[in-house]
Amino acid sequence: MQNTTKITLDPLITCKYRSLLRVSRNILTNEGVADVRKAFNLAYEASVNYQPVFGEPYINYCISIAKICVEEIGLGRSTIICSLLYNFVKSGEIPIEIIRENFGETIVTTINDLTKISSIESPNSADQSENFRKLLLSLVTDVRVILIKLAERLQIMRTLDSFNPSTRLPIATETFFLYAPLGHRLGLYKLKSELEDISLRFTDPDAYNTISKKLEVTAAARNKFIREFIQPIKDELTNQSFNFEIKGRLKSVYSIYNKMVKLNVDFEEVYDIFAIRIILTTDVKTEKSDCWRAYSIVTDFYQPNPLRMRDWISIPKSNGYESLHTTVVTPSGKWVEVQIRTTRMNEIAEKGLAAHWKYKGGEVEDESEGDSGLDAWLTKVREVLEAPESETNDFIDTLKPSLYTKEIFVFTPTGDLKKLPAGATVLDFAFDIHTNVGSACIGAKVNGKSVPIRHVLQNGERVEILTSKIQKPKTDWLSFVVTSKAKSKIKNFLREELQKNSEQGKEVLLRRLRNWKLEFNDHNINKLLKHYKLKTVTDLYAAIAQEKFDVSDIKVLLNEKTELARTPEKIDEEAIEKISKTHSLKTDDFLVIDEILDKLDYKLSKCCSPIFGDPIFGFVTISEGVKIHRINCPNAAQMISRYGYRVVKAAWTRSDGSSLYQAEIKVVGVNDIGIVSRITDAISKDLKVNMRSISIDTSDGMFEGYIKLFVKDTSHLDILINKLKRVKGVLNTSRISAV
Repeated sequence: MQNTTKITLDPLITCKYRSLLRVSRNILTNEGVADVRKAFNLAYEASVNYQPVFGEPYINYCISIAKICVEEIGLGRSTIICSLLYNFVKSGEIPIEIIRENFGETIVTTINDLTKISSIESPNSADQSENFRKLLLSLVTDVRVILIKLAERLQIMRTLDSFNPSTRLPIATETFFLYAPLGHRLGLYKLKSELEDISLRFTDPDAYNTISKKLEVTAAARNKFIREFIQPIKDELTNQSFNFEIKGRLKSVYSIYNKMVKLNVDFEEVYDIFAIRIILTTDVKTEKSDCWRAYSIVTDFYQPNPLRMRDWISIPKSNGYESLHTTVVTPSGKWVEVQIRTTRMNEIAEKGLAAHWKYKGGEVEDESEGDSGLDAWLTKVREVLEAPESETNDFIDTLKPSLYTKEIFVFTPTGDLKKLPAGATVLDFAFDIHTNVGSACIGAKVNGKSVPIRHVLQNGERVEILTSKIQKPKTDWLSFVVTSKAKSKIKNFLREELQKNSEQGKEVLLRRLRNWKLEFNDHNINKLLKHYKLKTVTDLYAAIAQEKFDVSDIKVLLNEKTELARTPEKIDEEAIEKISKTHSLKTDDFLVIDEILDKLDYKLSKCCSPIFGDPIFGFVTISEGVKIHRINCPNAAQMISRYGYRVVKAAWTRSDGSSLYQAEIKVVGVNDIGIVSRITDAISKDLKVNMRSISIDTSDGMFEGYIKLFVKDTSHLDILINKLKRVKGVLNTSRISAV
């Protein structure tokens, strides 16, 4: 609903508002002017009860921010509206529904983002400033939000003398660590330089005043030198019909100060206190050739230093910066930097979002996804800017800085900022603080509300970890943590806990076996492993320590009669002869038993699953004839040592290739997409092998599979195993004994 009430304005406010309209006249349509007027009226009515700011009505503060956005950053209608209104929405003076009704959803979103980031406490630390900049960029959906905040900070810094003396230093420090580098990254070089200079004036007034005075003292001589330096260049550019502007550009106070500190030199030893900038007004099609022609004119009068040549016209910087830089020496021996660019290049470099965010911005410590994302985004800005159909006041509507979507930034209770991958949980945050904190974590308070350890964190949240002395890491924690640090620490703890439990469990088992008068040997251990379906003795001992089964059951299990116990201690020759008369081999078998027992029936033992080609031996039983075992059977050593007289020789005859033998193989590898399909294709399609069953277990990105299948002989099995080892993602393949 448009406000039509007649408003009587203070002359000072009227003057300020008209100045805003003047700088906006080239970017506002008649409809845009009406919207700005509507926003101004709402803001003015809401500001009536506000205290003056810096001796002026509060509405003037909002108008100043809007004017910076238009005049110094190059923004348009929606930014003006947001700049005028968002502080009043934040304070509750103007309901958000009024904004939605009058200006639409886009303005509502921008104002909501401005309110959101305004409520976040920023760090006064160089270590935290980069993370905080990324947090701001990831929280907003419209880049104008960041630009309005930068404009607001510039207005604050320009009036910082009016602030309470106790607040000036904290504001200046915050500006230096956060807003100036953020402006640099977004290409606002002039804004960034001004913020740095004002920050230096309050953080190190002695240095600032010293450099300022020396610049003032040397101004006359410097201006005279610049006039003499540029005169011959100016004359020749005019003779060659160039449309140009040539001027000296003084470096900022902070830039000079920074060079003095870095090089450890005095003011007089900084030779590039100023640079000469030649700005050509020319057609886009002839930009490059005209810049090189101007370069040729400069070098006709002054000797260039080839080591200081920077050609960002032929190959622009990745962020879109274009300019030709050279450093020349005068006959008097003074070095001067000359920058040659066109009006378009200069506008982008000085005011556009595609400015050189990396240019003399210091080393990038981590070429992370976030940095490359920002670079790609700025390249997109450059493409939009160069599009001839784009309009300055609305091109930003196409830009959504969906940066750092793979990262989140959250605060500790003390205000420190932590960077975590997207999807990180409370438990990840706890382990990032300290291993002991993570191990004892039972939950957290996020923005004052209690949440479980599985809670997925969001950008800008403040997290307070809750711990308990009796808490310990658990295996299921690995299913929801995402950081490598958390996973590593949990696995280390579980590994140590398993080893500790294993030692305790082994002591318990040894003590019980002694009491039961049972032997502690491989046979009994293997029997327990098979019964409880455990893979290693460590797992067995740990299970005993954790009381996962009743230890007294072990006594019953080990006292059960085994196959060996059911057979007589000694089989005499008469018994063997009797067996030989009642059993005979089938004619299609490929097994040869020695002369005494060649008529006995036989069975392939399940404990080692021999197949054609395995070295084998026979073991005489009473009820089941002869059992055939592999030489390397797990039970072979015991049978041969204790019952050697019942062991008979056995060998395979030549196979006709029609019989199939069951074998089981173990496959270990990386749990990749399609891994099971690749394995089964290798078995069934490539080698034409029939599978009986397949089972796959996965954990921590790895898999372990057991496959039962039918093969012709050991050679056939070896070919299969070697084929599987070459499957992508398979790390190891081996045959196992029991099927």
